[in-house]
Amino acid sequence: MPIRFILVAPSHPGNVGAAARAMKTMGVEELWLVAPAQYPHPEATALASSAADLLDRATVVDTLSEAVQGCTLVLGTSARLRTALYWPVMTPREAAPKLLEAAVDGPVAVVFGTERTGLTNADFERCNALIHIPANPAYESLNLSQAVQIVAYELRCAMALPRPEARRLVPLAPAEELDRLNAHMGQVLAAVAFTDRAGGGHLERRFARIFGRAELDCHEVNMLRGLLASVLVKARGGAES
Repeated sequence: MPIRFILVAPSHPGNVGAAARAMKTMGVEELWLVAPAQYPHPEATALASSAADLLDRATVVDTLSEAVQGCTLVLGTSARLRTALYWPVMTPREAAPKLLEAAVDGPVAVVFGTERTGLTNADFERCNALIHIPANPAYESLNLSQAVQIVAYELRCAMALPRPEARRLVPLAPAEELDRLNAHMGQVLAAVAFTDRAGGGHLERRFARIFGRAELDCHEVNMLRGLLASVLVKARGGAES
């Protein structure tokens, strides 16, 4: 299954190696690293043990946008509930079958944040939903490799369950197509001077979250962009060709 585990800006090479080991024990073998502080590194290799081959095959990129390119479902992990962000939230057990179902049609991704602060709000903007790992409210801090192990374990369990193999007639839109839709919406909002009357100045982000939750397929994105293009032409006083 094309399931990417993406580690964003990991600062400790040992955690990268331990995460690779956690992945391999559960049969998840596609590791992506976004701007790692130190990589490759002997400590990563040592902590990976017999999973050093995952480190050798890991894809290293500079940005999260690059890491999620082509993915139709992107889930970000958080030990803390972030209700103010208005994203759907699920547990690892709830997320696993959704990932497996979407992976039938193409790459999907689980994103893990930095050891000290986790994912930023900007990182979450790249996600369709959140995976919240319930923990002791008095001490919610999970080591990066522990979080990886929990999600990988739930995927392993879900793989043993019967699930539909039917593919979608139209594939879900990949992350980069949603980026283009969001940028297009931003142009239209500016052209028609539609502002956030509730305040906060986050209107574009709110539309992005709506589109992310909707699980739009490629045809639906094209339809919406066609509508936005027409609106933009009218707003600028032109005529459609």
